[in-house]
Amino acid sequence: MEPVSVEVDISHGLHSFSIVGLGDRAVEEAKDRISAAIKNSGYVSPKQKNQKVVISLAPADVRKEGPSFDVAMAIAYFCATGELSLHLDNILLLGELSLEGKIRKISGLLPLLCQADEHGFTTAFVPSENIHEAELAQNLTIYAVSSLGELVSHFSGAKTLTPIQPKTWHDLSSPYSHIDMRTIRGNETAKRGLEIAAAGAHNTIMCGQPGTGKTMLAQSFNSLLPRLSYEHALEVTCIHSAARTLHHNIVTYPPFRSPHHTASYPSIVGGGAIPKPGEITLAHRGVLFLDEFTEFSRDVIEALRQPLEDRHITISRARGAVTFPAQCILIASMNPCPCGKGQGMGCTCPMRQVEKYHRKISGPIVDRIDIWLNVNKVDYDKLSATRSDSESSEVIQTRIIEARRRQRTRFKNHTIDKYFNSEMNAEDIEKCVTLEKDVRDLLTISAQRLGLSGRGFHRVIKVAQTIADLAGDELITTHNILEALQYRQKIT
Repeated sequence: MEPVSVEVDISHGLHSFSIVGLGDRAVEEAKDRISAAIKNSGYVSPKQKNQKVVISLAPADVRKEGPSFDVAMAIAYFCATGELSLHLDNILLLGELSLEGKIRKISGLLPLLCQADEHGFTTAFVPSENIHEAELAQNLTIYAVSSLGELVSHFSGAKTLTPIQPKTWHDLSSPYSHIDMRTIRGNETAKRGLEIAAAGAHNTIMCGQPGTGKTMLAQSFNSLLPRLSYEHALEVTCIHSAARTLHHNIVTYPPFRSPHHTASYPSIVGGGAIPKPGEITLAHRGVLFLDEFTEFSRDVIEALRQPLEDRHITISRARGAVTFPAQCILIASMNPCPCGKGQGMGCTCPMRQVEKYHRKISGPIVDRIDIWLNVNKVDYDKLSATRSDSESSEVIQTRIIEARRRQRTRFKNHTIDKYFNSEMNAEDIEKCVTLEKDVRDLLTISAQRLGLSGRGFHRVIKVAQTIADLAGDELITTHNILEALQYRQKIT
């Protein structure tokens, strides 16, 4: 992101007002907003003077979008007319002007403030409505301003504003609701698989008949994930702020995105003439839940190959290429066949139709899934029970936090910049994972019999390492390997 400088030239003559510098329609229309805002703030409007006003947004070859330049252009105009005498070299001015002179909220403020320090800015003036985002920024003196007149009064010394105080991590919170694991009856094997997935950030698919609780299990999965760290919360909040999906002041818990299976290719992976993030990026540091996985477009499913492996996605268009982060846990659900009943359960689907249904998930996608879970029908006795003997999400989360701590310590000891076992590559596995001879022999024999690919072989090791971390084992045991192998199921 490149800083934009505002320059103003005023010369005598017939009135004209132009903005140059490759701005979009919102930037071009700013001249009317600025003129009205200046007039309604008690000053003489540029349109009431016989002068030619040219505002340049530099650099001229970088496209400018949105109304966030309004305030900077208005203050630059005051400086050009001599009404203000300021040096604005290290000052960042952001905000949209209303016709009455109010300063309105803008999108994407937080990522702008996070990069401002890197470009030498020391002070920023932001809309009052964006104050909750501004409180997260560090290393800047930030003022919250509600109107153009208030900002001019501050610069003229008539009424000085007080800078806002940045909040500490413990002061931050956001609304968070979830389904507790305790409320879900039965399917203990599926719950165990989701616990492993949450501990090591492993991609997971749940397969079962309709009504067996796959969606409910996925919705409760987020209750197992710990609160985001400050760095990750800042990162996620920046993404949602830039994408205009920031419904709360800050994202402090892992996001949960659940697009409908009719969602288009660009809405999932990102796109547009000017590339914008898709659902897989909005789920960064959180969960991307794809319900009815096989009903998604084949192009959408295949597009997940690269981001599931590399944890980022690059969108290339005629105007350039943009790389978005995509470090998320994929949780998908599907039925065993088109009718949903499955073989041996009264399924009436022709075999050819079942095979076509399964082929929507290609071998490369199957190979990138760490954990496959069968979700079975729950007995009515368990459903009608007055209380559940299952563990609560809070109890399970305690084990997950400890397992994640063990992972971070291991990576730190080997100077590896990773957070989860699922992020390890072959080189990281060589450094971090120690397999005893009997464990290695068991894994080799099992891989040969199951016909695992090289990627599948390594994914078994990563899942086994997560299981060992949950159990507190220093080394991977044969029990860890056997449990990891049972999750390497394939569509048949």
